[in-house]
Amino acid sequence: MAFSFFGGIHPKENKFYAEGQRVQPFPEPDVLVIPMQQHIGAPCKPLVKKGDPVTVGQKIGDNQGLCVPVHAPVSGTVKAVEMRPHTSGMTVMSVVIENDHLDTPCPDLTPRTPEEVDKLSPEELMNIIREGGVVGMGGATFPTHVKLSSGIGKVDTIIVNVSECEPYIVADDRVCQEYPGDVISGLQVVMKILNLNTAHIALEDNKPEAKRALLSEIDPKTGISVDILPAKYPQGAEKQLIYAITGREVPSGGLPAAVGCAVFNAGTCKAIHDAVYDGMPLVRRIVTVSGDIVMQPMNLMVPLGTSFNDLLDAVGHSQNPYKVLSGGPMMGVAQFDLNVTVTKGVNAVTILGAQNRFYVANPHCIRCGKCMDACPMHLMPLMMYQAERKNDLEELKALNLLDCIECGCCAYTCPAGIPLVQSFRTGKQRLRDAAPPRPAPAPAKS
Repeated sequence: MAFSFFGGIHPKENKFYAEGQRVQPFPEPDVLVIPMQQHIGAPCKPLVKKGDPVTVGQKIGDNQGLCVPVHAPVSGTVKAVEMRPHTSGMTVMSVVIENDHLDTPCPDLTPRTPEEVDKLSPEELMNIIREGGVVGMGGATFPTHVKLSSGIGKVDTIIVNVSECEPYIVADDRVCQEYPGDVISGLQVVMKILNLNTAHIALEDNKPEAKRALLSEIDPKTGISVDILPAKYPQGAEKQLIYAITGREVPSGGLPAAVGCAVFNAGTCKAIHDAVYDGMPLVRRIVTVSGDIVMQPMNLMVPLGTSFNDLLDAVGHSQNPYKVLSGGPMMGVAQFDLNVTVTKGVNAVTILGAQNRFYVANPHCIRCGKCMDACPMHLMPLMMYQAERKNDLEELKALNLLDCIECGCCAYTCPAGIPLVQSFRTGKQRLRDAAPPRPAPAPAKS
């Protein structure tokens, strides 16, 4: 049974641009820039220096704590280790690799047979996933091994998210159509780690080909079901998807494990398969390059570290872009420098023309209430916006600003064109800056 979450919107899907395009390998660039920050948590420390040779899949960055390593997507020579622009808008430490186009594999890569995988313990599997650099590939980039380890004994429901409700983006749709077996085997690894016999794959009803491909690979004995949900944005948001599948509501400030759920992206499941069975770490991913002015929309298998400029050159555009987004038009981040590169969390590059310029010079709220009707988190966007404009941090806390998932439903429905989400991001940062520092951990007793 599917439950319908509160609020939400139905923007134009615009998936026809790229949905019929099979995944094509992207020609490896001559130079790749690999950021050391591609996940939530501590940034990696470079393990290589200028002049070092590297091979495909070689670990080139790692750190302690909440962190996963990054790996070389190509073989070649380290040209530089320096600060470079990042899709977040910051500059981060990056490893620049000059590609030798030989694709020499790292000798440490270890493929495994299904029989060998069956003998691995959950701890061994999680270590392989960690060493493979696997993160949430829907955009959140939370380290997957940490989500798995924290869910053991707490999670009774696994959900694979193939909702992909953002306009234009079809990367998850294509991974399910073209690599359904890898998605299923990666999911079975997750089920083994969490010691569960059932799992749900959640698709919106606008993905019939993905449904057919997945069902063709699922053995009924595995306990995996394909759940079809009505297309509605933001169906793919974690809390909304959990409610749609189970009817459970994640509490304010809580995590999915609080209601016994764990959600994984379809691309993440494939990456788990690649790391566990093929021994290949996460060094490339499917990216939808699309938009209303794109001349040849594509779904590309892109080496991490490929610049956005290279992707724009590959698809062409009919006019100068008004906006280039890392992600989709609802939650994507506009880029000020197209020398930024594809990272683990970039599922799309969306290129929009001037007809998508909806700037209003002096927006004034008309108190229509549409933003509150659309908010899937039951928040009051208008009140939060006013509190942020007054820098009233106590009011922002009282209004539960930190529960905002920045889906953009409020801004989409606002007839006045008020930049609500931008305001909420600013308000969240102010709350974080004002929060007292966490106390240092107590020294261990001898």
